[in-house]
Amino acid sequence: MQALSIFLQILLALMFLMAGSGKLAGSKMHVEMFKQWGLPQWFRSVTGLVELIGAAAMIIGIWEPSWAAAGALWLGITSFVGILVHVRVKDTFKQTFMILLLFIISAVLFFIRYEQFANFPGFA
Repeated sequence: MQALSIFLQILLALMFLMAGSGKLAGSKMHVEMFKQWGLPQWFRSVTGLVELIGAAAMIIGIWEPSWAAAGALWLGITSFVGILVHVRVKDTFKQTFMILLLFIISAVLFFIRYEQFANFPGFA
């Protein structure tokens, strides 16, 4: 399970690093998506920052498993809200698939690491 967990952490870190940095950089695709969804552009920046924080937690979690659990929960909630946005604007399954997949990966990782969540700084 350790190897699977680290693989999923690296996968999530890479995916959310790309997505978060694209949102913060103001890539045309992300700007257009937030317009299509009827969300303000400042929310795009906030979302990008949230995703980068989650990616950083995944990277720290390679050495400190409690961070992986916390990061998986953080990214899972972020992904779930993303799914709700896609559902609200009636996006197709194809448009919603990636965020749904990231939610599932986050959930699987959280359930692998949930016992370590109690060791997250400030909880012990």
